[in-house]
Amino acid sequence: MVPANASVGEATALTIPAECAGLRLDQVLARLLPQHSRGRLQAWIKEGLATLDGVTVDEPKRKVRGGEALRLAAAPLPEQQAFAPEAIPLAVVYEDAHLLVVDKPAGLVVHPAAGNWSGTLLNALLHHHPGAAALPRAGIVHRLDKETSGLMVVAKTLEAQTDLVRQLQARTVKREYAALAKGAIGAGGTVNAPIGRHPTQRIKMAVVPGGKPGITHYRVLERLPGATLVECSLETGRTHQIRVHLAHIGHPLVGDPVYGTGQGRANLPAAARDFPRQALHARRLGLIHPATGQPMAWESPLPDDFTALLEALRHAAP
Repeated sequence: MVPANASVGEATALTIPAECAGLRLDQVLARLLPQHSRGRLQAWIKEGLATLDGVTVDEPKRKVRGGEALRLAAAPLPEQQAFAPEAIPLAVVYEDAHLLVVDKPAGLVVHPAAGNWSGTLLNALLHHHPGAAALPRAGIVHRLDKETSGLMVVAKTLEAQTDLVRQLQARTVKREYAALAKGAIGAGGTVNAPIGRHPTQRIKMAVVPGGKPGITHYRVLERLPGATLVECSLETGRTHQIRVHLAHIGHPLVGDPVYGTGQGRANLPAAARDFPRQALHARRLGLIHPATGQPMAWESPLPDDFTALLEALRHAAP
């Protein structure tokens, strides 16, 4: 029988129990290694990682007779691949021995997680700067949502990472975003509302009593048909903060698939209704250099899709 702690990632050897006679190989493995999904086990079999009595078997539907010596060769788990270097291009805005500032494109996940174990900014950082492997989260100190574009700072040393985290906690890191919100916002203001997990929809955040403090300042930059371009600056850095706060005041982001569904859609020109992501870009970043103590700041122009959206709205009928 298979030991209770058997796992894949290192080779696993076991004897197929007699009571499994007549079952498919993938069914047997699913019983003996329940910590892995059947789909994952089928993939490993197809890759030729399984042997029965020393003979490679690459058909998941192969029937077993019971009593065979089964060996499943070492197969890297997705979680183990999460911290592998990958040659993903990085738009480097600034770099020295202590920190790195990148302009993240929309569509790039920052940190590996379920469903995105590879192809992330973290994988790109490990390739660009191999020393990042010695740092927690490869030096990442803050995040942007997958579909949010713009500036991020990454530490290249443990000392710099500690200092940047402290700056974020002290709210001295300046982060300004361009956001296209639905509807007509009359004037600028501040949303001071606590943010926490949505009480019933667990993939969402929401303004909830007892949530963590959240403060977003916003000012109007341009009024457009069906929408308003605003600049948002953060005092706090809660998950989805700008998206949640603007939705909370009745002006969700154009293109937001989570917080903007249905709200104000009918009044938007077609270009905004069809925008495929939340219209949010981290355009300015300011901080104190962790080694020199000097204030530093960077700006990022709006990406092409955001610029094209604004132009389309400027030429749309009111």
